[in-house]
Amino acid sequence: MRGVCCSNSRKELVNNAAKLRLLFLLTIALVTSPLRAAEPPADVEFTRDVVYGKGGDVDLKLNIARPKDAKGPLPLVLFIHGGGWVAGDRSGHDPQTWDFAKRGYVAATIGYRLTDVAKWPAQVNDVKCAVRFLRANASRYGIDPDHIGAVGFSAGAHLAMMLAVTDKSDGLEGDDGSPEQSSAIQAAVSFFGPTDLARDDLPAAGHPLVEKLVGHLPEKGNKACENASPLYYVSKGDAPMLLFQGMADPLVPYNQATIMAEAMAKAQIPGRVELIMNAGHGWNGPELTRCVDATVAFLEIHLKAPKKQ
Repeated sequence: MRGVCCSNSRKELVNNAAKLRLLFLLTIALVTSPLRAAEPPADVEFTRDVVYGKGGDVDLKLNIARPKDAKGPLPLVLFIHGGGWVAGDRSGHDPQTWDFAKRGYVAATIGYRLTDVAKWPAQVNDVKCAVRFLRANASRYGIDPDHIGAVGFSAGAHLAMMLAVTDKSDGLEGDDGSPEQSSAIQAAVSFFGPTDLARDDLPAAGHPLVEKLVGHLPEKGNKACENASPLYYVSKGDAPMLLFQGMADPLVPYNQATIMAEAMAKAQIPGRVELIMNAGHGWNGPELTRCVDATVAFLEIHLKAPKKQ
């Protein structure tokens, strides 16, 4: 009987591993599925494949949208795609840039090096390079350089939060593009983004992604994991953040959002966390519409409303 139990246990482990691999593949498909429409609206000026820097020998590119005939500099919103740092395409968020351009923003969707090309901190180096490039070219694109926000999804949310909590003193700027400019942003929105890659309770399905990113499996106290985690950079004065997190997420447990909320509260950082009951790693329908509306309202407050004197 013991042998049968052991055999059944092994079969169960194999089946569970297969389910986790399938879950991972389905999740990657969800967050990287192409959403690109044929053409932008007539009242939006849209430019694809703008080279914003170099990552090694790789051209780093973004797509950028702005309202036609816009008057005066406008706040900028960056969209950062997901895909577990192993996949994804900036063009999947082209429609979001058009939508925000119609709302009175300049909006860009940025590509960054994936882990098959370069390991951490290449990914955060790249998104910081994009911020510096756009700030350096603010007059060219009609950007208000003092009002820049980022919206990210999954791995892109992780990078958006890294933009919100790090500065030059953290040594993550990289070597390319407009070093005289700041990579600071003024607001960030995270959709189901991981905040602490060093937690032992991260689901097994995400372990290969963390290992590909930093070269180490999630482990409490591991410096490589901590150095790639937004949680460990939180300090007073960081940009306001809005975090959306599904409570049934099989890749990013909801405590990833709540521990970030605790750190934000301790550091007196404005913002909030919204936990979505029964939602997984992404959601749609009326709940997504509500979250998009909340995102717009949050960015209106922190990027458009005049600052209190």
